[in-house]
Amino acid sequence: MIRFESVSFRYDATWILRHLNLEVAEGELVVVVGPTGSGKTTLLKMIDGLVPHFSGGEMLGDVVVDGRSIRDTPPTELASTVGYVGQDPAATFVTDRVEDEIAYAMENLGIEPSVMRRRVEDALDLMSLHELRDRQLATLSGGQRQRVAIAAVLAASPGILVLDEPTSALDPGAAEEVLASLTRLVHDVGLTVVLAEHRLARVLPFADRVVLLDGAGTVEVGEPGVVMASSSLAPPIIDLGRLAGWSPLPVTVRDARRRAGAMRAALDHEPVPATLVGGTEVVAIADGLCASYGSTLALDGVDLEVRAGTITAVMGRNGSGKSTLLGCLAGINQPSCGAATVQGTPPTTLSAKERIRRVGFVPQDASLLLYCQRVDQECATADEEHHLAPGTTSASVARLTGELDPARHPRDLSEGQRLALALGIVLAPAPRMVLLDEPTRGLDYEAKRALVAVLAELRDEGVAIVMATHDVELVAQVADHAVVLAQGEVIAHGPARDVVCHTPAFAPQVAKVLSPLPWLTVAEVAGALEGVR
Repeated sequence: MIRFESVSFRYDATWILRHLNLEVAEGELVVVVGPTGSGKTTLLKMIDGLVPHFSGGEMLGDVVVDGRSIRDTPPTELASTVGYVGQDPAATFVTDRVEDEIAYAMENLGIEPSVMRRRVEDALDLMSLHELRDRQLATLSGGQRQRVAIAAVLAASPGILVLDEPTSALDPGAAEEVLASLTRLVHDVGLTVVLAEHRLARVLPFADRVVLLDGAGTVEVGEPGVVMASSSLAPPIIDLGRLAGWSPLPVTVRDARRRAGAMRAALDHEPVPATLVGGTEVVAIADGLCASYGSTLALDGVDLEVRAGTITAVMGRNGSGKSTLLGCLAGINQPSCGAATVQGTPPTTLSAKERIRRVGFVPQDASLLLYCQRVDQECATADEEHHLAPGTTSASVARLTGELDPARHPRDLSEGQRLALALGIVLAPAPRMVLLDEPTRGLDYEAKRALVAVLAELRDEGVAIVMATHDVELVAQVADHAVVLAQGEVIAHGPARDVVCHTPAFAPQVAKVLSPLPWLTVAEVAGALEGVR
């Protein structure tokens, strides 16, 4: 179905792909892995011809899709064969309503109305969207929009499906449902799927092969356990297998549990790290907080207390009210009842400058905070607006993602790089409380480790951090407290270890492998086993 023939590509002087030879057969699911900015999105866009037709840059070699060279075939002619969902699916929406959006691509392809109706129903079933079919797209959460975008592409019945970070905005349950649905299509109807993803714990069990990009143009292709064995981008289950010396390395929780009996026995009587209590200062309070979007109740009587020197994770399924809660604490959303206060004051009553000094907020779409033409201009403008010493913001960004090309337009950065830039800008003024909505979306494991280190430093400095996230591994690494929302209500609240270990849908991989023992990370396990030895 897809054949890369000695493909090399560069946007500037640096080749991001070198001599890539790859064949993807019909009915195969291939995962593309690599650091942020390593060329994953470029590789995916070659399959539908967006690269090189609309990207610029220099390409050597050729990509043949369903017998047609992308050099000689415009993307419009590949549209019926290749369905593509990018990192920001909402940017491609052209209608206002869920069902209309799913039908739109089929209308363009001239599909008969009776066939369209059946395919719309099938797509709604596959993505579990029946309850949302009449909803306005503007009222959906980020994860719900992502499922709509995938459904719209699937409804057109392409032979090849290309997905860029398809589970990045999905809660663990929804991600499993989407991946299971795609796997059924791969096995039952021969759909070919190529996807790029950073949250490998979710996708590796479904992958036939992995394409690993190293960021310097080198490419490695093979089975998941083999390719990821020596990679620093491996998920926790691979790291746990390395620690235990298992061979071959497991890529599923089931395989790991079967081998982990001796490890569980060794850890059975070892004490787990204590939960951090944090400071006594209460930085923010939600008191009976309610919020609505039209007739949709997003928050229903939420009570929450945020203390200095703590990291609180807000979890829950897509549409449960996580982003709305952060918006109320940031002063962006006006509560319909109850109250939200930051340092004793409702944030909606503060001036913009005062609000920034008290609360730093990074939304799901980090691009909303970026408006200059160059990276260095964004940093310099932030320094000036926040009255910081020159270079403060660029140093803040570098702590998260390394040095970014100062001349690049922020819109030309990868999703992860844009997020790191926006996050660095928000953190530079050292606000008293930091609110992060899906802070690891688009970040690779190295960038995530850098983020965890920065968040831990901020916590040690007494900053209160609240993050809405579906990334259970991030919660395991850094969160002190966890709150689980369902239909706008708090259904669980307490120490993060207790909450995630007793909520299977939000348990990290290590907790699943070692259950019922309450261990969360490979680092914790390694420290405990070292003590045993």
